[in-house]
Amino acid sequence: MLGSTLVTGAAALVPAATAVAALPRRVERWGLYEIALDGPSSGNPFDDVRVVATFESSGKRLEIPGFYDGDGIYRIRFSPGELGRWTWRTTSNVAALDGRTGSVESIVPRAGNHGPVRMTRDGYHFVHADGTPYRPVGTTAYSWALQSESRCAETLTTLKAAPFNKIRMCVFPNVPSVATDPFVRTGGGPKDWDATRFDPAYFRRFEDRIRRLGELGIEADVILFHPYDKTRGYSGMRPADDARYVRYVAARFGAFRNVWWAMANEYDIVEGKTVADWDALFQILIAADPHDRLRSIHQLHVYYDNRKPWITHASIQHGAAVLDDGRVHPHRNFAQKAVIFDEVIYEGNSDKRWAKLTGEQLVERFWWGTVGGAYVGHGEVITDNGDPDRSWLGQGGRLRGTSPPRLAFLKRIIESAPQPGIDPIQQFWDYHLGGHEFTWYLRYFGGTTPTRWDVVLPTRATEPHPDYRIDVIDTWNMTIAPIDGVFRMHQRDEYEIIDLKRPVIDLPGKPYMAVRLIAV
Repeated sequence: MLGSTLVTGAAALVPAATAVAALPRRVERWGLYEIALDGPSSGNPFDDVRVVATFESSGKRLEIPGFYDGDGIYRIRFSPGELGRWTWRTTSNVAALDGRTGSVESIVPRAGNHGPVRMTRDGYHFVHADGTPYRPVGTTAYSWALQSESRCAETLTTLKAAPFNKIRMCVFPNVPSVATDPFVRTGGGPKDWDATRFDPAYFRRFEDRIRRLGELGIEADVILFHPYDKTRGYSGMRPADDARYVRYVAARFGAFRNVWWAMANEYDIVEGKTVADWDALFQILIAADPHDRLRSIHQLHVYYDNRKPWITHASIQHGAAVLDDGRVHPHRNFAQKAVIFDEVIYEGNSDKRWAKLTGEQLVERFWWGTVGGAYVGHGEVITDNGDPDRSWLGQGGRLRGTSPPRLAFLKRIIESAPQPGIDPIQQFWDYHLGGHEFTWYLRYFGGTTPTRWDVVLPTRATEPHPDYRIDVIDTWNMTIAPIDGVFRMHQRDEYEIIDLKRPVIDLPGKPYMAVRLIAV
C-alpha cells in the first residue's frame, strides 16, 4: 500500500513553525508525504505561482516542486528514499507559500513496500530499492484509467487475479473515454481548451488509479504523449505548453513509488516533434523529477537511440524480434541496457494484423524473449464486434484470452532464476540457452516438436563443472516434470561438457516445450 502523511490546508493557516511542530510527522520509507498549503487562486496559478520544498537529511538535499490542485490549494509530494528525520522549507514567489518549514520522520516500510523499481548494476535487469528482484511481466490498457468508475473497478479486479506487475497507460485519451478533458475547456469544440490551465479533477482521477495500482503491487508505466488524438490535439501543443505539462505531471505523480515515465507511444509518428524536441522534453522531465523514476520512449518505425543516458531501459515495439532468441539479444547489445518488448503484436480476434495472435503465439513470443535476455509485454484485443478501441488494450475491463494463465506460469519460472535475471548464454553460438552460467539454464523449443535433446552446455575446461538436475517443462499445459537422477558433466572437447553416461534426454514430441537445468 502507498502510505501518505498530510499537512492540511487548515494547519497551513497557523504560523508555520507552530503548525508543523505541534503534530507528529511520520511516513514509511518510499511512502508518500504530502504538504498542502493555502495560496492564491486568482490569475493563473499554473503559470503565476512557483513553490518548491527543499528536503534535507544527513547531508542529502532534494528540491521537490509543488503543483496547484485547484481551489487555492498547493501540494508538494515527497517520497523519502532514506530512513531518518527530514526537514523541509518552502521557497515561493508568493508570500503565503514562502518560508514554510517542517519535518518528517521516515520510518521502516511496512511489508510489501520494497521501494521503487531501479536498474540493476549491470543495467540489463530490474530490482526494487530494497534489493528485492523485480521481473516485469507487463500488459497494456491504454485508457483504462479514463473509463467509468465501474469499468475501472472491473479492470482492477481483473489485475488483482492476473500475473501482470506493470501496466502501460496513457494520460491523454486515445480511445472513447469518460474522462477526456485534462485542460480547462473554453468552448464547445474539440480543440477549445486552454493548454495553460489544467483541470485538477482529471489528474486527481488519474493519480487515484496510480495509487490503486500501487496497492496491488503493479507499476504504472505512464505514457505522456501519443499520436492518436488529432481531434483534440493534446500531443500537438506548443513547446512551452509541452514543458508546462511535463512539469505538472512530474510534480503531481512523481512521488508515487510505482510510477515509470514513458515519454511517448510511437513517438516517431507524433506530428510536429523532432528527435531534438524529445531530447529536450527528457531534460525537462529529469529536472522536474527529483525522485528519478524510470524513463523510456516507444517507437513505431524508427528506434530512438536508447543508449542516451537519460533512457533507463529500452521500450521496443517489434513483433518479429521475439520469434526466436537469436533476434532478441542484439537489441540488448545495441541498447546496452535492459530491453522490454512492450508491444509484440496482441492476442486477439481482430482483422488488424497487429491484433490477431492466438494465445499460443503470444506466449511463444514471451518465452523466446525471456531466453534471449529481454522482457516482453502482453496485450489483448478480443471483442464481440472486433473493435480494438473497446478491448482490454483500449479500455481495460476483463481479460478473455488464453495467454494470461500461461504467462503466470512463465512468471514463476522467471522468478526462480538467480539474480539479477536471465541473460543469453553464449548468444553468438547456436545453443539457444538463457540463464546464469554454471548455475541455471533454460532451453526453449518453440513450435518445434523434438523427441530428444542432446544435453550439451558451453563450458571450457578451466570453468566450473557442477552437476545438474533437469526439468522438462510443458509451457502451454503448465507442467514441470523432473527427470530422475543427476547429470554429472564432463568435458567433451575444448568448448562443451556432457554427461558421458546420459548424453541425451527424451522429449514428448509436442510444441512449446522447454528444459531447465539447475546446478546441484
